[in-house]
Amino acid sequence: MEKSVVELFAGVGGFRLGLGQASEEFKFVWANQWEPSRKAQDAYECYISHFGNSDIHSNEDINKVDKNDIPQHSVLVGGFPCQDYSVARTGAQGIKGKKGVLWWDIYEILKAKTPPFVILENVDRLLKSPSSQRGKDFGVILGCFKELDYSVEWRVINAADYGFPQRRRRIFIFAYKNNTSYAKGLKEYNLNEIIEHTGFFQQGFPAEPISLELSNKSKSTFDFIFEDLIEVSDNFTLEFSNAGIMRGNEIHTQQLCASECYTVEQQTLKDILESNVDERYYLNGELDDWLYMKGPKRIERTNKNGHKYIFAEGGIAFPDPVDKPARTMLTSESSKNRSTHIIEDPLTGRKRKLTPIECERLNGFPDNWTNTGMSERFRYFCMGNALVVGLIEKMGITLSEIIDGETSSSSEKEDQLTAVS
Repeated sequence: MEKSVVELFAGVGGFRLGLGQASEEFKFVWANQWEPSRKAQDAYECYISHFGNSDIHSNEDINKVDKNDIPQHSVLVGGFPCQDYSVARTGAQGIKGKKGVLWWDIYEILKAKTPPFVILENVDRLLKSPSSQRGKDFGVILGCFKELDYSVEWRVINAADYGFPQRRRRIFIFAYKNNTSYAKGLKEYNLNEIIEHTGFFQQGFPAEPISLELSNKSKSTFDFIFEDLIEVSDNFTLEFSNAGIMRGNEIHTQQLCASECYTVEQQTLKDILESNVDERYYLNGELDDWLYMKGPKRIERTNKNGHKYIFAEGGIAFPDPVDKPARTMLTSESSKNRSTHIIEDPLTGRKRKLTPIECERLNGFPDNWTNTGMSERFRYFCMGNALVVGLIEKMGITLSEIIDGETSSSSEKEDQLTAVS
C-alpha cells in the first residue's frame, strides 16, 4: 500500500511537515487550504512557498470542491474546526448536515474515496460540545465513521506531557477501515486492552489509568446502536473521557494520564528563546495595564435585563515562568491580551513578548517558517492555529509501520495464491 496522503485545512503545513519528518515515503497527492472572508490567502502562500505551487495544492473553498476529483489516497489528515455537527432530515434529499460545517466535507470525502486511514485534530472541547447536549457533536462524528465501516480511536494529548515546550492540549482522532489488516489484527483484543496497551496512540504516547482507585470509575462502555444520524443528533449524549475507542456497536471511553514510566528530556520555554531580541518586543511603560489584565478580578456587571452579577477570573503568572513549558498559545498572541505570553528575558532582565520565531519553535516549526510575506500579526495567528509538529511526527512513525504491515499482508496473500495455483 502506498503512503499517499490528502491534507485538508492544511494551514501552514504542520501535518505535512510532521509526516515528512516521520518517513520520506509519505507522498502528498492533494492538499487544500482556504481562508474564508480573507482576500489575502497568507497561509496558503506560506504552504506553497515550502511545498511548491502545484496543481495538487488547492486554494478553493472546500465546500465547492468536487470530492470525486480528489485523488485516491491511503491517509486523510486535517485539523478541522469545532462546530455544531447537527443533522436534519430534508425530505427527498434524505439526511443533510448543517450548511457550512466543514465536518460534512470530510464526511463526503470519506464516502467518495474511502481512505483506509484517517488522522484528525481538534480542540479538546469537541468531546463536551454542545453544552446543551454533552457529547452530541463527537457522537455524530463517531456515527458517521461507523456508518462508513470505520473503527475510531481517540486521545486528548498534552504536548508538554511528552517533552514538548508547550502545554497544548488537543484531541486526535485515528480512524481505520474495518477491512484493513490492522483492524483485523486488533480483533483479538478487547477495547480496554487496545486503549491501555496495543492501540495506535499508546505506541508514541504511553499513558495509564489516572489511578488504580479511580480506574474503574473512569471507564464507560456504551452500546452504540442507532437507525440513522438523525437519532444520534437528536438524542445522543455521553460523558466522553480523554481516551476511547469505537468498534462495531460499542464505544469504550476512559480517563488516562501520561505514563510515569515515560522518560524524555522536558523542553521548557527557556529552551526556545532567542537572544538579542529586537527592542520592539519589550514592554515600555505598560506594566500597569499588563498587571491588571493578568491579575485576579471580581467585577460587578449588569446584564441586558438589569440583573447584577459578579464576573470573576483567576490570575495568570506575570511574567510567565521560563523554566516550565509555555501555556497554550492562542491566535491572539500578537495583541495586548490577558492570554499573551510575557516573559522576563534571561539576558536583559526586561519583560517582553515572544517573537514570531519563538512561537514557531513552540510548535516545532523551523525558524522563519511563516516569514513568507504575511504580516507579523498573522504569523502569530497562524501559530495560534497550528499543531505541534513533533506530535504528528510520532504518529507518523506508528502509521508508517501500520501501512508497512498492510503491504506485508498483501504480499503474503499473493504468495499463498501463487502457491495454490
